[in-house]
Amino acid sequence: MQRLQQNLDCRMLKVVFLHPDLGIGGAERLVVDAAVALRSRGCAVQIWTAHHDPRHCFPETRDPELPVVCVGDWLPTSIFGYFHALCAYVRMVYVALYLIFLSGVEFDVAFCDQVSVCIPILRLTRQRKRVLFYCHYPDQLLTQRHSALKRIYRAPIDRVEEITTGMADCVLVNSRFTAGVFKRTFASLAGVRTDVLYPSLNPATFDGELEELDGLVPDSKRWLFLSINRYERKKNLPLALRALEALLARLNPEQREQVHLVLAGGYDERVAENVEHFSELKALASALGLEGYVTFLRSPSDQQKVSLLHHSSCVLYTPSDEHFGIVPVEAMYARCPVVAVKSGGPLESVSDKETGFLCPARAENFAEAMEKFVNEPQLQREMGEAGRRRVLQKFSSDAFSERLYRYVSQNSVVAE
Repeated sequence: MQRLQQNLDCRMLKVVFLHPDLGIGGAERLVVDAAVALRSRGCAVQIWTAHHDPRHCFPETRDPELPVVCVGDWLPTSIFGYFHALCAYVRMVYVALYLIFLSGVEFDVAFCDQVSVCIPILRLTRQRKRVLFYCHYPDQLLTQRHSALKRIYRAPIDRVEEITTGMADCVLVNSRFTAGVFKRTFASLAGVRTDVLYPSLNPATFDGELEELDGLVPDSKRWLFLSINRYERKKNLPLALRALEALLARLNPEQREQVHLVLAGGYDERVAENVEHFSELKALASALGLEGYVTFLRSPSDQQKVSLLHHSSCVLYTPSDEHFGIVPVEAMYARCPVVAVKSGGPLESVSDKETGFLCPARAENFAEAMEKFVNEPQLQREMGEAGRRRVLQKFSSDAFSERLYRYVSQNSVVAE
């Protein structure tokens, strides 16, 4: 053990991240932030993935200082629109096999998330490596099984997920909420310790020079409400539209003309649900008579997102039982209050009536909270400052970096 520690002290720790699709979702944000954090601590870092599109990714992944290796993108992501989970497993097995047997890359620690099936592959190395698995949420809970055929298809996949997750040296989760779900879902892993490592954010993204909102929203709007979420049905984006409808009914004509909602979210043309749900939301906005009150923004840049946060009265965070949700943390850091559903991760990130409001997932409750920002001008500033303080105290990048480095360096074997 003493020799291992001496090795750690005198050699650079080499860490590889394995992630299925390096797009622009919350899981991808965490992986990128984790890689950047470890690089800042002197680690040599690589991200291995089955898909990376430089036109649809976080800007850090285009930096040569943060190498991204993409292999296996020729493998299908579905078979006739089905078997997404099976294809994701096959793609990640291929990535892991390529890393171990074909790449010649030496590493000391592997950081996996989302798909645990690559963990036993990583055990095939000549010298044992430390493997960390970050559980955003059990994959088996992210799919519906309305038919017997779907349940039969998912049964072996769910079992493999449970077995391979338990093979990690360390299991991290993104919230106490997820830790509880993990214990209830993986009965055979009752003895596995799960440590909470809250996601953080990269302050450099939020502390730069702000862009103007020219062309994004009408100039005449005084109260700007913002929703940031991928265009997926589970994110419950219709709640934001219906809350806007309910808010407008509460306001006088002059106030109504100064209210606007921006629905900004990750959008990938390869993902059928993104395309379909975007059309569904536009149709709903039209049916509710909200065309002049809503702007739809697909895959906004980091600069656009930060500018929107700084100019918004509050963020509407609509998912229920969200595993953690980085958007409320980003909003609070930008001094933007949050109105979120009172469940899941926001219970740990948002302080009710201090940095925002936690509400039932009903349009009237959201509208009531939104109306407060219209009628109480000082509320945005007070809650915004409280939110900034909360992020710095509880979700700082320094704390995230320190804890993550401790996990990856603990008992790690540095290659000779």
